[in-house]
Amino acid sequence: MRCPFCGHEDTQVKDSRPTEDNAAIRRRRFCGNCAARFTTFERVQLRDLTVVKSNGEKEPFERDKMVRSMKIALRKRPVDDERIEQVVNSLVRQLESLGDTEVTTAKVGELVMETLRTLDHVAYVRYASVYRDFRSPGDFNEFVDTLKRETA
Repeated sequence: MRCPFCGHEDTQVKDSRPTEDNAAIRRRRFCGNCAARFTTFERVQLRDLTVVKSNGEKEPFERDKMVRSMKIALRKRPVDDERIEQVVNSLVRQLESLGDTEVTTAKVGELVMETLRTLDHVAYVRYASVYRDFRSPGDFNEFVDTLKRETA
């Protein structure tokens, strides 16, 4: 594994253990060149997923994009990174188990929204505001009113 700090190609594994949900192996690594320490995760990948965008363009599915978007929505919310990892692992398994190697951005977005809805309502509204392209305060009001009715 290449060191992300200095680019040295020979790093050593100092510790390995399964993640809390047993979906990956967490490895603590050490670079003998710059003495940096970093963590890597090893996961099972059932199939290579391709995302089909709304304009028809296709690109490989990137798990890190999903993590990044969820972390943005959950910024300053009481959800720790480990929980986010568990949720993303679950979402990726759902996508991989759909039986198709191609998945639309709409499907990915809806799955993330469903998950955020059960995880944190503020993050759910934040994500929806970008995903559904809210244009005015009225869009927020309408969305939050619907959420209030459904959770009451």
